[in-house]
Amino acid sequence: MELVDIGVNLTHRRFADDRDRVIARGLAAGVRAMIVTGTSTRASREAKALAATRRGTLWATAGIHPHEARDATPDAIAELRALTEDPAVCAVGECGLDFDRMFSPQVDQERAFAQQLELAVDRQRPVFLHERAAHDRFAAILREQRSRLRGAVVHCFTGTAAELEIYLSLDLHIGITGWICDERRGVGLRALIPRIPRDRLMIETDAPFLLPRDLAPRPANGRNEPAFLPTVLAAVARAAGRPIDTVAEDTTRTARAFFGLSPSA
Repeated sequence: MELVDIGVNLTHRRFADDRDRVIARGLAAGVRAMIVTGTSTRASREAKALAATRRGTLWATAGIHPHEARDATPDAIAELRALTEDPAVCAVGECGLDFDRMFSPQVDQERAFAQQLELAVDRQRPVFLHERAAHDRFAAILREQRSRLRGAVVHCFTGTAAELEIYLSLDLHIGITGWICDERRGVGLRALIPRIPRDRLMIETDAPFLLPRDLAPRPANGRNEPAFLPTVLAAVARAAGRPIDTVAEDTTRTARAFFGLSPSA
């Protein structure tokens, strides 16, 4: 069984001491491709550099998270553009809007989001999207550019049925994390999985965050990692009412096509 983790923060400080072992455990668990998320210019540089050490297994995104949007200067956008010249950088993002915690002002978030969508159009890269408590503005800004974008995936989708329908109407892909494994918060999400077309569904860990609550045994450090992606897969398969192997094959095929990933070595 071959899996693709479409979103893992491998440059995060929680992986500093054992990153190589984390990657090895992921490979042993069947995660043959891992996309390292860029959330700032610095994180995007680090993601690209890490991906360059394991071509064919690791890829990277280049983007500025809405929390960091106040730092999306013209120079920062130019740096993202330069990073996308590397074939290991397979998407623009993580970008979008987050009106939940408002670490950056709304005006800065909206400007940075629009600029990164333009970059994705210019570079013909798909976009890796983040949205929290900002659905209406997020959808409105995205709608303006959707016809020009190569592709777009809503990372870590946890929204409502109405929000899902709007995303699907915009021909977006949907990324599902370990949130679905949470017996408290994931109930509504599990009910929505059958509505997602098989060729629009992808899976991710968002490690080191969102450790699946039904994982057994649970790591003492509470850290998520790519090796735990099969737990997310199992929960998605149960919710979809399809065999695990079928969902694995579908999500892997979809992810490789969406991000333009070459087969693993």
